[in-house]
Amino acid sequence: MPGKRKSIASPKSHLPQNVLCGYKSNGGSRKPTMSKYDDLLKEFGYFAQSARTVDALMEEIAQRLHATMTRYNWVGFYVADKSRIGQLVLGPHEGSFEPVEHVSLDKGLWGRAASTGKTIVLNNVADDPNYKAGSSLVKSEIVVPIFIKKQLYGEIDINSYFINTFMREDQEFVEACAAVVSTYLERPQ
Repeated sequence: MPGKRKSIASPKSHLPQNVLCGYKSNGGSRKPTMSKYDDLLKEFGYFAQSARTVDALMEEIAQRLHATMTRYNWVGFYVADKSRIGQLVLGPHEGSFEPVEHVSLDKGLWGRAASTGKTIVLNNVADDPNYKAGSSLVKSEIVVPIFIKKQLYGEIDINSYFINTFMREDQEFVEACAAVVSTYLERPQ
């Protein structure tokens, strides 16, 4: 979220503070250990330091999340479409189905995340009568907005073929991934 990120003390570093913080163990649940989240966040933060473009960074995040997080069956970014006000266009993505190319900011989870500025988690899509699935296989979804100086840049969207995939740890993790992108975009060029 805007205003909640802090930079690390090192003047050379552009990593969000939460990239290097330690998470506590999750007590042996089916979810990945917090160190796995921590390791990925560090990897993304270090990659961001040398990424030539934001698309390269988002592509790396999408690929690594899809390959590493077993229940993250589709991971993608939607970015504000400058030629269509009120629309997001599909950006870098990875997964097992073909997603929607353009989405409206006045509909669905994307619109809710954009209008509230908050993460939207739907752990059972069947519970929401207004839910529009990109695939009938999707059972849960998380959408996290990405802001640059309080302006919506885009969103990270993750779909799972399993109910109840996105617990509190997942939400914090995906929000931290969005913060890596936001921090990259806000750094001096």
